[in-house]
Amino acid sequence: MYAIVDIAGKQTRVEQNKFVYANKLNAEEGAKVEFDKVLLIDIDGKVEIGAPSIKGAKVTGTVLGHVKGDKVIVFKKKRRKGYKKKNGHRQQFTKVLIDSIVK
Repeated sequence: MYAIVDIAGKQTRVEQNKFVYANKLNAEEGAKVEFDKVLLIDIDGKVEIGAPSIKGAKVTGTVLGHVKGDKVIVFKKKRRKGYKKKNGHRQQFTKVLIDSIVK
């Protein structure tokens, strides 16, 4: 059983009792979160697709913590001009444990 959910503008495949890393959410650690924009649900091989979302379906989860992703190096250079700029970025994520998928 899995579902495809719109979390903070990104479509994410979620399964029950598995972790998912979403863009940082405004929720405390241990708080319950609910996602109601369910785009697709697969229950034992039976697939239901929403247009654009499935009414009455929701996915609930528990926030386990806020973490940072891997560092991405941004390097800009213009040849023969002496221009170089190096910058780093670490995206912030929220680790969510999916508790239930309800249709």
